[in-house]
Amino acid sequence: MNKRVYGVLGIKSIMANWNADFSGMPKAISTGEVFGSDKAFKYPMKKMWDEQGEKVLYIKSFKAEEDKKEGIKVRPRSLKERYEQIFEVEDLKKTNDNKAVLTNLFKAIDVKNFGATFAEGGNNTSITGAVQITQGFNQYDGHNVEEQQILSPFRDGTKEDAEQSTLGTKIVSNEAHYFYGFAINPTAYKDFMEMGVTEGYTEDDYEKFKEAALMAATAFNTNAKVGCENEFGLFVETEADLYLPDLAQFIRFKKTEDNEKGVISLGLDELLNAFGDRILSIEIYYNPLTTILEGSLDKAKAYHIFTKEAL
Repeated sequence: MNKRVYGVLGIKSIMANWNADFSGMPKAISTGEVFGSDKAFKYPMKKMWDEQGEKVLYIKSFKAEEDKKEGIKVRPRSLKERYEQIFEVEDLKKTNDNKAVLTNLFKAIDVKNFGATFAEGGNNTSITGAVQITQGFNQYDGHNVEEQQILSPFRDGTKEDAEQSTLGTKIVSNEAHYFYGFAINPTAYKDFMEMGVTEGYTEDDYEKFKEAALMAATAFNTNAKVGCENEFGLFVETEADLYLPDLAQFIRFKKTEDNEKGVISLGLDELLNAFGDRILSIEIYYNPLTTILEGSLDKAKAYHIFTKEAL
């Protein structure tokens, strides 16, 4: 792929918890600003690819194995075991061909996009991903944390004197709008291409990333993520030697006066329009039923984020 791609990906969270910390609260920095990590965005993408039959290395999977003391136990696979599973390798430790291991790693769609740190079976490899995604900060001022008490149908079986069923807590954001910046640099794999272990980052790789980036959050309906959906996507394709800053820092979000729709202010007119023909194309994806866009970008084409129809 002989171009770079920069963009912004937006996630809407309504009475849901897009990315919780270990206490169950929505992740926040010391100033109180709520954010979602890049891992929170990548995980639904990897789940979607896995369900589509793609090879995904860095994702939790389980196996049942016999323990001499505890019987049959279900445990998560180690990285070595996951590698052996998806690449049908009997024992990674018996593989003395590091080049073959690298070739396999690049066949995993998550590694091809996001890179990998792989230190298993005598192989020590670090791959800087062609796709880099920033932390996604909430841009909605009306965000609040809501705690819901949940009644379990069961009493605590560890307490003999327990007379009542247990209580739990579900913590959600009333409403949050996260915006992630991303950049795709195909030249990141130049050295690996020269070694012959990969053909490099291709248009097909980009299209698979784009598809998942625009729908994986909507498709990922766990208990905590129901209410989270893909809200916005901006893809700016440029010449291979054009370097742009993180575009998410220019995005702002507010609600209309009647609180019926969200307003996404792009704030990118002055920056992007100045590059003229060095910008090859701009695509914007959003839901016009719920969102209004502010800002005018030369060459920009708008599409419905769910139907992909031109607007």
